[in-house]
Amino acid sequence: MRFYLFLFLLITFSNQSHAQWYESQGHALIVNGDKETARTLAMENALKKALLVAGASVNSVQEVVNGLVTQDELSVRASGTVNSIEIISESQQGDTIEIVVRADIFAQEQQCFAADFKKSMLITRAHLTEREQANIGQIYQLDTALVKALASKLKGDSRFLDIKLAVKNKTPFSRYNNSFAVEKIKALAIELGHRFDTQFVMFTEINDISFGQEALNNWQFWQEDQFNRQLQTSFYLYSAINGELLAQKDYQNSAPWQFGKRDIVDINSQKFWTSQYGNMISRTLDDAIIDIDESMMCQQTRAKIVKVDGNEVMVNVGKQQGVKLGDEFTLLHLNTYKNDFGKTYAGFNVSPYKVKITEVFQHSAVATTPDKGLLGNIQLNDLAVKSEQ
Repeated sequence: MRFYLFLFLLITFSNQSHAQWYESQGHALIVNGDKETARTLAMENALKKALLVAGASVNSVQEVVNGLVTQDELSVRASGTVNSIEIISESQQGDTIEIVVRADIFAQEQQCFAADFKKSMLITRAHLTEREQANIGQIYQLDTALVKALASKLKGDSRFLDIKLAVKNKTPFSRYNNSFAVEKIKALAIELGHRFDTQFVMFTEINDISFGQEALNNWQFWQEDQFNRQLQTSFYLYSAINGELLAQKDYQNSAPWQFGKRDIVDINSQKFWTSQYGNMISRTLDDAIIDIDESMMCQQTRAKIVKVDGNEVMVNVGKQQGVKLGDEFTLLHLNTYKNDFGKTYAGFNVSPYKVKITEVFQHSAVATTPDKGLLGNIQLNDLAVKSEQ
């Protein structure tokens, strides 16, 4: 028998806040024949496992769950972390109750232990949506210069991101985005993440670099008027694990264009970046970095398993991401869930296996099971997330 509970969220979510479902298994012993208490403890045990691997900040499970499992209902109180819970199955083996739950979980926005590790993110070449606007100044290379500047700033200033940059080729993101081809964008993000070995992918659109209509000066007739030039750009952050959109942010500014109408401007020169327009772009990117860091802070670092050998796995995170000897990870299986309307959602099954880091390299690490037990059904491309210690 299945029980359902849809909880009222006690906080308001803004921007692109997404729940992610996790399926996990909990156990509890029946003491003195008290099955109801055992069921409650088993459910709490399962939910705590899901909360921890989701990156939620939990001082104790009692702060998140205050539940009573009866024959007919499940009552749970949450505070902005759990969106909904479904009991998938329940069984009893001897004196042990086993419950499998599926929970939709929001990682808390302000504090989370997911911030311990840096997350790998790929920044792709931007797309100039109105390319003819680049004709004045011949600044067609703004599509690469802007994201190169952003990547450089993120590498120096971001607390939570390990950046990779790919600007040699354009992606079809904007074409898919214009035609609302959501599934194609998901597939693109997953493919790029796999190719460049990153957990997140950023796409950028430069939507407006046109000129204002009013002159900013009153020069003589033989001198050129000076006009403001616009910058309107959009950043999109996607998960490379399941292709979901995690955040989107738009920025719009303007600044005087201090070059002549017929000047060919070197977009990579110091002269450009120290001009008023170049400075405005730089300030816009500084604002974007703050928003990107806030969006990514509580995103869980999900390492990919790239090798399995007996009781040992290799994961694609290492010193660069902040991994240390002795760190403990829980293993996950990537899975999908289809709702009653046929829409497919990506989710995770929490494995009973935990591993501890025994060797650390720059971009990878080796982990083994503490009891030397074999890693049953763990496969390549399964995931590993840090366990709270």
